[in-house]
Amino acid sequence: MSYSKTALVFRNILPKLGLETSGILGRALSTQPQQSIESAIPDKLYKQIQLEVRGNDPAVLKSYAHFTVSAAENLGVTIGRNFAPRKPEHKRYTLLKCVHIFKKHRVQYEIRTYYRFIDLHRLTESTADTILEYIQRNLPEGVAMKVTKIELLPLPESIRIPPNSISTTSTN
Repeated sequence: MSYSKTALVFRNILPKLGLETSGILGRALSTQPQQSIESAIPDKLYKQIQLEVRGNDPAVLKSYAHFTVSAAENLGVTIGRNFAPRKPEHKRYTLLKCVHIFKKHRVQYEIRTYYRFIDLHRLTESTADTILEYIQRNLPEGVAMKVTKIELLPLPESIRIPPNSISTTSTN
């Protein structure tokens, strides 16, 4: 059954069920193609997208960074820095072994957090959305990601100097 026949079947069935076809569902079932609003809006330009990935296992982060870089290369994205700091962030917690007495008997727990930083340069909004969607869907368990986008914007009208107003005057 083609799409238009399916739409006609739903248009006939929905009023019998007491459902309205004029809303969003009715527009989705229309057989006429609609113009996209997104095509009128230009893409945003990003100077840089910074990815900060953190986790408890440095080998997993290194493997994920390799995956991200290879995915970016396949999409033709320029890759900037890709590095990990030498030392992880340490958090130590000291707790009593027993709740009631024996203050001298303590146990110490330590959590190490490793970081990895990857920069992607000169992207459009559609390319950025595509690559971020792909790499975030393949994020391993126990790994967190922070994305920072640096967008390019035109100068505001209040700051711009019109090109014909610049004049050179000589002092006598």
